[in-house]
Amino acid sequence: MHIAMLSPIAWRTPPRHYGPWESVVSHLTEGLVSRGNDVTLFATGDSVTSGKLHAVCARGYEEDHSIVPKVWECLHVSELFEHAEEFDIIHNNFDFLPLTYTGLVTTPVVTTIHGFSSPGILPVYKKYNSKVFYVSISDADRSPDLDYIKTIHHGIDINQFDFQVEPDDYLLFFGRIHHDKGAREAIEIARACNKKLILAGIIQDDTYYHQYIEPHLDNDNIAYIGSVGPVDRNQLLGKATALLHPINFNEPFGLSVIEAMACGTPVIAFNKGSMSELIENGKNGFLVNTVDEAIEAVEHIKNIDRLYCRHHVEQNFTAGQMVEKYIQVYETILEKRIKEKHRK
Repeated sequence: MHIAMLSPIAWRTPPRHYGPWESVVSHLTEGLVSRGNDVTLFATGDSVTSGKLHAVCARGYEEDHSIVPKVWECLHVSELFEHAEEFDIIHNNFDFLPLTYTGLVTTPVVTTIHGFSSPGILPVYKKYNSKVFYVSISDADRSPDLDYIKTIHHGIDINQFDFQVEPDDYLLFFGRIHHDKGAREAIEIARACNKKLILAGIIQDDTYYHQYIEPHLDNDNIAYIGSVGPVDRNQLLGKATALLHPINFNEPFGLSVIEAMACGTPVIAFNKGSMSELIENGKNGFLVNTVDEAIEAVEHIKNIDRLYCRHHVEQNFTAGQMVEKYIQVYETILEKRIKEKHRK
């Protein structure tokens, strides 16, 4: 099977630190190649893959601000579709823009919808609903206006995360510093519990950071350490007593949630979006609705079996499982295409 894999170009694939979509694309690409598929990865020129790399944009525009995003996104997407006939399947991980090219090609297109940035983008998805095969990343993130071929949860490389039996005595916030992710609430929870809190992640909203985060930083009880790479991430997640995930939006999926659990670290999350698909309440963490409930959950975190957290990820959220499910989707689409040709 010859697959064109379209990655975003905000960051390198795989990302050096932050870049959740690019991370998923990398795991999928490498898994497909390891299973004997011919994969061409359309990504930034500095991307790393065991497949074939096809690039027109040298670096991610979030890493090189001389790159104008709209210009290079257009060049990037059009480059793939101008080569569409060379592939059996095109797998779009680039949001809605590539959909507008799909009526111009005959190669079937799978689009993984990595969440809806706003209801305003739905008209594009609705227009191409009968042309493109949509995959949701959680049942919670499905739109009633669209048809889906499958829900496929993200998977991680379990070998990148070491299981830690004995944690240190700190809570962790791991994500974008933004209202959506609940960094402010994480600080409230930690202070009420008199626990040390480490915050890690990119600052996505400077005003929010300066107003709600920075005033509480003392590098002792509340510390912000910036964005971290894979090695530091493994250590931070594994040594935390718990990951605090007090989100303020319906999150389509939470990679940090399963990454923490892979290390044995339970998660306390606000019960929004996909969280109930990732967390079994009372078994690998707690689903709560308020800051007060989260504070109470911290007191019970010692009752969670850290080994169960690890096993839950091994059984449900590995990159290998994700890859196999996507292969099934590709095969289903190609079989459907063959039947349609025979009927003509």
